[in-house]
Amino acid sequence: MSGSAQSSPRPAGSAPPGGIRARIERASSGPLTALGSLPVWVPFLVVLVLMLTGAFVGGWVGAALLIVPVLFVCWLLYLGWPRLGSAERVMRLAVLAVVVAIAATQVIPR
Repeated sequence: MSGSAQSSPRPAGSAPPGGIRARIERASSGPLTALGSLPVWVPFLVVLVLMLTGAFVGGWVGAALLIVPVLFVCWLLYLGWPRLGSAERVMRLAVLAVVVAIAATQVIPR
């Protein structure tokens, strides 16, 4: 098997990624490896602190702090989308919508 690349396992019936998806997956392999080497609680704690701080600080600063977890969740959602079932997709989109709504309430004046 020399010269052939090993790919990550894909669900049955799914096509291998092409174009931009393949480039994003290749570019994400390094950060995902680094993220995977951390204890499980570290990324969770960082996201939680950013979300809580952003929710309580308010204004543009709070919204900016909330953008980081939104982008992180979008990235993970994009990478995991082909492997997710419909219920998992809906739940992840719901979490993303809640965080975006919190960020929007920080920016919109009362």
